[in-house]
Amino acid sequence: MLKVCIGCLAALSLSACAGRTPQPTPLVMISDRQLDCSAIEAEIKLNNQKISDLAIEKGWKMGQNAVAGVVGFMIWPAWLGMDLQNAAGQEATALSQRNQYLLALAREKCQPKSQTASLTSMPAPPPFETTLSPLASNSEITSSLTLVNQ
Repeated sequence: MLKVCIGCLAALSLSACAGRTPQPTPLVMISDRQLDCSAIEAEIKLNNQKISDLAIEKGWKMGQNAVAGVVGFMIWPAWLGMDLQNAAGQEATALSQRNQYLLALAREKCQPKSQTASLTSMPAPPPFETTLSPLASNSEITSSLTLVNQ
């Protein structure tokens, strides 16, 4: 009886290590207003890289949970090894929301000031240039190529 209790206690203490607690990124940081356009772009790229890393981690955790779930039908303490906190998913969601906030901040800060354009400042398009639809047929493409080559 004592061995069973010690085994259960050991399994419970080890199951605490099965998953990690989520540490989501805050949506707004104090230093956000001081970021310039290149810093915003760099942080968005870094967040996207972290999101892809978290997606890999989430896939591994799903596999681990599936194995622990199946083995748990034969040896019930294996269920204690399941990670039910979804730390990677919560962190990826927080990073995605931060990216949306940073994109809104970039639109606000990095958009050029509205200017009125005059006809003299706009360059005229070349006479041979034609606008093709992305779904242009082969004959339209070849005819536009022959116009360009002439």
